[in-house]
Amino acid sequence: MTRFLLKRFIGLLFILIGVTFITFILGYFAPGDPIRESMGSHFNVRLWLILRHEYGFDLPWYQQYYNFLVRLVHFDLGTSFHPQQEPVWEILKDGVPITVELSFWGSVISLALGIPVGIISALRANTWIDTTSMTIALILYALPAFIITVFAQLIVLYIDKTGIGWPVSGWGNPWEYSWSDIQYKLVPILTYGAAGYAYYARLARTTMLDVLRQDYVRTARAKGLREKAVVYRHALRNAIIPLITVIGVLLGLLVTGSFFIEVGFNIQGIANITIQAVQLRNYPVIQGTTIMVAICVVLGNMVSDILYGIVDPRIKTE
Repeated sequence: MTRFLLKRFIGLLFILIGVTFITFILGYFAPGDPIRESMGSHFNVRLWLILRHEYGFDLPWYQQYYNFLVRLVHFDLGTSFHPQQEPVWEILKDGVPITVELSFWGSVISLALGIPVGIISALRANTWIDTTSMTIALILYALPAFIITVFAQLIVLYIDKTGIGWPVSGWGNPWEYSWSDIQYKLVPILTYGAAGYAYYARLARTTMLDVLRQDYVRTARAKGLREKAVVYRHALRNAIIPLITVIGVLLGLLVTGSFFIEVGFNIQGIANITIQAVQLRNYPVIQGTTIMVAICVVLGNMVSDILYGIVDPRIKTE
């Protein structure tokens, strides 16, 4: 198992280096001069040259990339163009806890509801339970996240006519759960959960149905085993293996999985920071958010590999 994980870690490390290179090159060859544009009507050649030197833009691209990697190894994401000379992490640090909190609780709801509903639908295939749950899941799956966000806000506004005063935007204090904080967080979290629930419910149903049709499940039933033993001891453990891959990717996308929901509810997380950075052509911030996503995806895949080894011991020998 250790050798297997070491091979995966080395492979994922090369992937991470590739992502950093592509991210850097896209920023390097992007048209325009972000420093000159940030100076606007106050452009001064002498100041422009000084800022280019401070940011290292007067160096060859390979030297800039090397310096970029050195800073990254020391957990330095660089300095921003807007505002000038401010560390990128200082810009991101307030948005990261909000995005992680939204994505974490939304993912918990997606998994806690989607997987059990999908398994129950598979066990009750072609019944009204299966038809109803899968119809709801299909509708939610077909709707983009931003459409679900708009519907959720319309529902809140309709309910708010009664004078409850429920907020339709904002977030509250990260990782605090007073009643006022819950009012801000509940609807975005449920919206995130609804968007993910449909996918996991359909995937869990499909994988469970496929396992239930396997010969070893029929053999277990033919031996007279109780249905619960057949489902939990034989079918469920094998059906959950494909779900582990999805869960690993889910862990990797915690930072940006809530992008449209953050924008729709005007939540000041990573999404809004990224949009502002794109509008201002603030490449260090864009590179910082991209690298954070890449690192999360790499770690998510590592978690998937570890869970594979726990669920299926045969992987340890590969």
